[in-house]
Formats: sequence, C-alpha cells, structure tokens
Amino acid sequence: MSRFALIKAVLGPIMRLMFRPQVEGVEHIPGDGPVILAGNHLTFIDSIVLPLVTKRQVYFIGKDEYVTGKGFKGRLMAWFFTGVGMIPVDRDGASGGVAALMTGRRILEEGKIFGIYPEGTRSPDGRLYRGRTGIARLTLMTGAPVVPFAMIGTDKLQPGGAGIPRPGKVTVRFGEAMEFSRYEGMDRDRYVLRAVTDSVMAEVMRLSGQEYVDMYATKAKAA
Repeated sequence: MSRFALIKAVLGPIMRLMFRPQVEGVEHIPGDGPVILAGNHLTFIDSIVLPLVTKRQVYFIGKDEYVTGKGFKGRLMAWFFTGVGMIPVDRDGASGGVAALMTGRRILEEGKIFGIYPEGTRSPDGRLYRGRTGIARLTLMTGAPVVPFAMIGTDKLQPGGAGIPRPGKVTVRFGEAMEFSRYEGMDRDRYVLRAVTDSVMAEVMRLSGQEYVDMYATKAKAA
C-alpha cells in the first residue's frame, strides 16, 4: 500500500466526518494521463480536501517550510504532506516561479495530476482574483487538459487560513475538461497566455459563484 493510500484509508473517514464534502462533477477528471486541476484558493485546508475527494493522487506545490520542521512534529508534518502529494519548492526569489513551473511540467509529463491555484495565494476576502499565467504555460507546454474546480465553504471552517478547522460541510465542484490544442506552440505569446488563463478563471468563477476582482491577490493583500 502506498503512503497516499494509507493516509487516505486511515484519515479519510475522519476528514469526511469533519468536512462532510459534497462532490459534484468528479467524473470530469480523466481516469488516466496528465491532467491539470485548477481552482480557487480560500484557505489552507483546500489542499487537504482536494486529494480526499479524487480517486487519483493529486500532486501540488507547497511551501518548503511544511517539510523542514524539526522534532517529531516536523517529521510527522513532512511525512503527511509529502504523502498526500505535496512537492516542496522554495517559491521565494526570482527562481521560485520557474522552479514551480518546471516541477508542474515534470509531473504532467509523467502522466500524473497536477493541482494548481492560479491566483497564486489564498484569497484575502473570499472573492476570486486574477489568475497568474503559469496555468496557461503548463497546458500549452504539455497538452494536458485543464479541469476547473471550485472549493465552496472551506473558508467558513478555517477563517484566515490558520488554526484547527472547525467541523462543517464543504462542496467541491468540478467542471468539464478544457483543452487548448488550438494554441499549440504559442506558450510564449503573452496575449494567448492571458486569454487561456482568463478563460479558466471564468469557469472557476462560474463554478464557485464568487465575485471576480481583476487584480492579483498579492497586490490586494499588500494594499
């Protein structure tokens, strides 16, 4: 049994009891081959709920601080997060974004599922913010389809993204797969990248029902 299967078998029932996830449209996720799951990001537990509701393992980028802690607690956190599919990357500095992009590309070229939050960070106020174009680069470089998804209610269980989440009900809604083969070879065209990203975010907005803000979330947080 893989570590992911073990974690899901042991902690899955507990998490389902806590979060009571209602899942819609999971059949839109292909049963094999590379897939990009792209969705909104409300709070920390989004990355715990998402692997819980998908049959295939989802790999995603996480802060390296989650796996560098010391002592028993640090080792336990590292075992858990890497077990559920988190790949630690130092995203700070000029090379951070490139490292994350190349990691996502490698995962997709291995035929796996890569989960990404195009906003780049958690929403500061529950609204949906402008997407970063890394999502477009990934789909155009690899040909992987994009399955949009929406997390609904996770921010109510863990306001501010910190502390122990409270029990409650969340909804995870998946949309139909989107493919962008018509833009093959245009992964360096900034207008194409923006158009692809905006089309994915429009579908995430439709699924989530969030108000859209045409501004990067990082800028909103700094204001």
